[in-house]
Amino acid sequence: MRIPLARHRSEQAPVEAVPVHADETLARVLITAGRLQPYQLDAAEATPGDESLAEKLVSTGTISADALARTLAEHYRAELVDFRTVTPEPDAVTLLTLEQARQLLALPLAVVDDVVTVATVDPAPERVEAISACLSRTEPIRIEIQVATKRDLDRAIDSAYRATHEVGSQVREFEARDQLRREAAQLETTNVNEGAPVVRVVQMILTQALRDRASDVHIEPSGERVRVRYRIDGALTDVLDLPGSIGPALVSRVKILAQMNIVERRRPQDGQISMSVEDREVDIRVATTAVVGGEKVVMRLLDKSRPLFQLRQLGMPADTAEQYRRLIGSPYGMVVCAGPTGGGKTTTLYASLGELNQPDKNIMTIEDPVEYTFDSINQIQINEQAGITFATGLKSILRQDPDIILVGEIRDRDTARIAVQSALTGHLVLSSLHATEAVAAVYRMLDMGIEGFLIASSVTAVVAQRLVRRSCTSCLAPYQPTPEELGFLRAFGATEPEGGFRRGTGCHFCAHTGFLERIGVYELLVVTDQIRELIVDRAPHDEMRKLARSQGMRTLWEQGARLVQDGTSTAAEVMRSIYVTGV
Repeated sequence: MRIPLARHRSEQAPVEAVPVHADETLARVLITAGRLQPYQLDAAEATPGDESLAEKLVSTGTISADALARTLAEHYRAELVDFRTVTPEPDAVTLLTLEQARQLLALPLAVVDDVVTVATVDPAPERVEAISACLSRTEPIRIEIQVATKRDLDRAIDSAYRATHEVGSQVREFEARDQLRREAAQLETTNVNEGAPVVRVVQMILTQALRDRASDVHIEPSGERVRVRYRIDGALTDVLDLPGSIGPALVSRVKILAQMNIVERRRPQDGQISMSVEDREVDIRVATTAVVGGEKVVMRLLDKSRPLFQLRQLGMPADTAEQYRRLIGSPYGMVVCAGPTGGGKTTTLYASLGELNQPDKNIMTIEDPVEYTFDSINQIQINEQAGITFATGLKSILRQDPDIILVGEIRDRDTARIAVQSALTGHLVLSSLHATEAVAAVYRMLDMGIEGFLIASSVTAVVAQRLVRRSCTSCLAPYQPTPEELGFLRAFGATEPEGGFRRGTGCHFCAHTGFLERIGVYELLVVTDQIRELIVDRAPHDEMRKLARSQGMRTLWEQGARLVQDGTSTAAEVMRSIYVTGV
């Protein structure tokens, strides 16, 4: 669908809001096409929230996003855009700013002569007119509209508008200054010029990290260069390669934001930043340490606007989730969540609290740090300088008449002992522990010096977990697994997925990795009477593991093989992510 635009624009126009009656136009189109009944329209409009009509219809399941896009494309005689194969041209993207693209739900794809191809979610005349008013061109143009789903368009916009694309110019400006030492000295005060190149570079790095769903940002000095990497879906990827001269200034800027000592460059330091990035509240944990080339900084990002997961969304099989739900519903006892750093333990514990949070329960937590706040849960932040450690904080919690206690992490013998005693005195205790798998978590507590009979009497279940990357559904293609991958599947009773083996080949949705987001893999050890006897007797690890499997425990490997059989992930990814031994 092409619309003429006989206008000359020498500068970017402000965003013109799409009229409210665009929803009325959409309703008429869907009703005429037989995709929507009047009573469904009334129900969608009555749904609370500020979303558009299209978003309400999709969220309530009245119509799928794909069906909505096809209906609109047919009505307006426009093409559907497939972002798996279409990459927006950089020159076209500059015709709209990021703010305009998000507000208009439109993305310029290409410019050929006097024709601009634009992808949008709804080519209604009102929206097209608003898009036309914002396009910056100095000669008359025509617009060719293509239709996309909102999910695909949102991903494409995040991919097309890179916050770091201006980093190069900021670095050149930084290097061009003769008074580098003067700027470095200025950075050692809190009165930093917010327009300074280093300030803007740090802001760009953090902004793009949030857009890319990064969990960590690494700033690493390496000889004459400074490498910036993001950890996305558990894997590190290179993002920027900066000159070494800007490294100390970057570190100083981050230290100022985290209220750390910028003069001390030899000892490791920890700090925290709370800031707003693109209207999203973000908490950032900062850790610095001296390495050979200078100081390395790692920033862990916590996007507080991200919704909390529910148990059913974590990836547990239905029977495992139901069994786990029963276990955490008991009035007392201890449930331990085990796994490596970054394995999703905190997410599982918060999802568990979401299930247990009731007005008649007094739930108290002690965490380091408090990652998400609950309105009806009492949460304590560790503060070692004030004398609040896991052990001392847990003692104080016991005097607060709690029903349910969450201990963010069992790090030492004192914390483990108090947690066990709390479970024995009529409280439900949830906690995390670093261990490779469920049975190993039991032996870790024994190694901490906790008597076997106390563990046997208090611990009701141990759930071990890993996070495995999902195959990107936008770029799936058939492939032939290696003999090692096929052997892994056969060893754990998995078969070829329905439709054959497929994996992501890489597209701009998944940053050309072939994977998008992660799913949990869980191993649930229920402490039965037979398991308790082995704990008290300190039986060999293998003996307890064999007994647990004979009682129905499915191992991490078996659960991972199930994900491959379902087509959710690949055997290579499962083998990379789940590295326990003794299978």
